[in-house]
Amino acid sequence: MKPIATHIETHADEYLARLKHACAQPSISALNQGLDEMADMVSDMLHSLGFHVQIVPTDGAPVVLGRMAGTGERTLLLYNHYDVQPVDPLDEWITPPFKPDMREGNLYGRGTADNKGAIVSRACALEAYLAHRDTIPVNIVWVIEGEEETGSLHLGQFVAQHRDLLQDVYGCVWEAGGKNARDQYEIALGCKGLLYVELRARGASHDLHSALAATVISPVWRLLWALNSLKDADETIRIPGFYDAVRPISAAQRQVLADWDYPEEEARALYGLDTFLQGLSGDELKERLIFGPTCNVDGFHAGYGGPGSKTVLPCEASAKLDFRLVPDQTPATILALLRTHLDAQGFEDIEILADEGEHPSAGDPAHPFVQAAARTAQRLYGHVPACIPMMSGTGPVHVLCGQFGTPMVTAGVGYAGSMAHAPNEHIRIQDFIAGTQYIAALLDELGNTEP
Repeated sequence: MKPIATHIETHADEYLARLKHACAQPSISALNQGLDEMADMVSDMLHSLGFHVQIVPTDGAPVVLGRMAGTGERTLLLYNHYDVQPVDPLDEWITPPFKPDMREGNLYGRGTADNKGAIVSRACALEAYLAHRDTIPVNIVWVIEGEEETGSLHLGQFVAQHRDLLQDVYGCVWEAGGKNARDQYEIALGCKGLLYVELRARGASHDLHSALAATVISPVWRLLWALNSLKDADETIRIPGFYDAVRPISAAQRQVLADWDYPEEEARALYGLDTFLQGLSGDELKERLIFGPTCNVDGFHAGYGGPGSKTVLPCEASAKLDFRLVPDQTPATILALLRTHLDAQGFEDIEILADEGEHPSAGDPAHPFVQAAARTAQRLYGHVPACIPMMSGTGPVHVLCGQFGTPMVTAGVGYAGSMAHAPNEHIRIQDFIAGTQYIAALLDELGNTEP
């Protein structure tokens, strides 16, 4: 692999120029901005590598599907997304988000870490590999969607059309991943699920003078009381049945958690915290982070919040919440339990708005594909990577992999300080080069591993 690794290093400037070009194209799914243009750009990139490419329409953004035949019987699935997060607050960016800028060994711009950096890195890894090999040792199916940042709402449509292509896959390299706050390489094997809801309370037909609060119901208080019923001060979620379906952690999963050298001190410094919630530390902290379901308030909106005073009785209030789910919780079940709980607590008037959500999926650290990915990472990065059964965040792992029993591993080019959803998103150039070398090395490892 040394000639291929050297090839990647010597062509790094060219590869980074491609990434800058990709990141200069806005593709914000939340705003439906630039998605078709970005899909075309990604399609051209894959076509130039020799992929058979289709742009598959959905009721949302199109999915780019690339297929390349290799010499082996195994099929490797690559998953990425070409959409990015909105750029707000714009005034906190040092340089414009869609004018990628290289400085101090980093490349800044929206999408560099999440997820265009990984797309370009994988394309360059394949190009470098094929510059030194006649063919690739595995068949590749590459799925690049355009709605991951808004919940992959229409990816299921694509999967339903291509089940035959997706259900016989040896393993999947997922879109995320990279180095943690201690600069150690981490591989995640799944994702938590997600139920995202909006709760709405309504009162009068319009905002009223606050003097009428003596006799007119306040939807703000109604919503506050409803929220207060969901969770105890000890962080226990009070919805009856919420924990019933939680699958016990397997022995293999518990072992990799124990082996994980989680960078507690560095993570606290990165987040600006003195302590974690409830003083958590050690194995208990790791178990809660990876296998703990959550109920989080994302935002609360009601009444007047501007300068000065405005004595008003708001006519409505709303709150947005997310529930991170673990195996075997399902969004539909948790939504039904939430409705039942609110009704039982006397909050039948609280309206719930929700989408379908995403199912959780946790991986098996002992799977041969996972072990091959870990061996490759150890050789390339010089240390044993952490294998984490699930990311604490969410992605469409279940719909693309979990329902078919396909193991997955993350392989990104970011690091803990990449600011992926924030202003000044960036990657370190050295991580981009190493991540490209890793994908090339993984291809070789899969070709040399016995079926």
